[in-house]
Amino acid sequence: MSQTATPAAAPAAAPLDRTARTVIAVVVLGMITTVLDATIVSVATDRLAAEFSVSLTTVQWVMTGYLLAFTATIPLAGWAMDRYGARRVWLLAVGVFTLGSLLCGAAWSAPSLIGFRVLQGAGAGLVSPVGIAMVARAVGPQRMGRAMAVVGIPMMLGPILGPVIGGVLIDSVDWRWIFLVNIPVGLACLAWSVRALADPRGAGRERLDVLGLALLSPGLVALAYGVTALAGPTGSSAEAVAGIAGGVVLLVAFVAHALRTDRPLVELRHFATRGFATATAVQFLAVGVLTGAGFLLPLYHLLARGETELQTGLLLVPQGVGAALAMALTGRLVDRGRGRAVVLTGVGLLVAGFLGYTAVGTDPGQVFLGIALFAIGLGAGCIFAPTSAAAYAALDHAAIPRATTTMSIAQRTGGVVATAVFATVLQHQLSATAVPADAFGAAFWWPLAVAVLAVVPAVLLPGRRHTGTEGA
Repeated sequence: MSQTATPAAAPAAAPLDRTARTVIAVVVLGMITTVLDATIVSVATDRLAAEFSVSLTTVQWVMTGYLLAFTATIPLAGWAMDRYGARRVWLLAVGVFTLGSLLCGAAWSAPSLIGFRVLQGAGAGLVSPVGIAMVARAVGPQRMGRAMAVVGIPMMLGPILGPVIGGVLIDSVDWRWIFLVNIPVGLACLAWSVRALADPRGAGRERLDVLGLALLSPGLVALAYGVTALAGPTGSSAEAVAGIAGGVVLLVAFVAHALRTDRPLVELRHFATRGFATATAVQFLAVGVLTGAGFLLPLYHLLARGETELQTGLLLVPQGVGAALAMALTGRLVDRGRGRAVVLTGVGLLVAGFLGYTAVGTDPGQVFLGIALFAIGLGAGCIFAPTSAAAYAALDHAAIPRATTTMSIAQRTGGVVATAVFATVLQHQLSATAVPADAFGAAFWWPLAVAVLAVVPAVLLPGRRHTGTEGA
């Protein structure tokens, strides 16, 4: 007679202790400004062009420079934590970002502003992977769902609130305050971090993979530049092809190097673990969908519906509400072993929400669009926490710093590539029709298609733990 394994719910995890709650709060405080800053400038391009008497093409580098510097420093996060300790790297990252914000607010010309944005982006690129690694170490795998649900809030709300806050500051105060507003938050985060965070020392002897750094960071920057040029209104096809081709060649060379090296800059062997590989794939696709949609959604309301920047930001609030609500409700479900079901529900909600936006050519009412946005937000809020929990649960404690670096690179790459593809599709559709709403309706099929693709790795995520044995 055989006894088959039967599914059993995971036991309820212990509540988050004071130390874990403190680490989570510090990380959220540090991350929120860096995420906001990626989009807060988007509503200031016209004002900055007029202020410095330069073209919009020049001003675009205020955003592009930040993106490229952000991308270039991410690969260093894992090595830096292993060598110097997470607390030291965290303080450096937040400090550099805060200093860059101060200098941006004092910029006297377009070139100086672009240079200071590069400094800002260099600090911001380390904040997210280092912060998430500190949280993962503090809470352990059994409480990861609730922790990541909280940490994911700035990642979900930042791109939505950025344009709203930027519009308010520009209209009521001055453009410099979109940067200066970061300073009190950054200083508060630094003071709290020094006082509250433990100071585990790094190994101190961790060797830097110089060849890996020389291949990976330029490869990511070249790829990001190429796809940004592809989507830009003035970017040439030669620049785009050169950037993408050069980036792909360098990244392929890095993969070959990393698989032959004992301690590569980014550990690709983690992908041999099912939980990490499938969770990273879901995040790559989901972040691509949400980042690319973060480009399409505001433009639709601005160009096709004629809303102002502030009105557009407020109309996108249902997405943020949905994301926050989902994160508040799903953390405990993830910790009880229901992560895969939560992710599949989230992907289904993303598909339903974007299906609603494919109908914008019929001029639907704002209530209909608000419901679609709320569904998109709910879907987004169901994805980050369970996939992060699945990824880190599959690895040992010592692997977390480099694993967070790998996942951050996947997220950033997915976001950049998807945004470029969606923007290129939108430009083609706008040139083919005189009705902007029809062009956007066609473009929204692309994030819908990518969301459907995310079903495949979501189904392959590890399921609930089983108890029992099989015997004859």
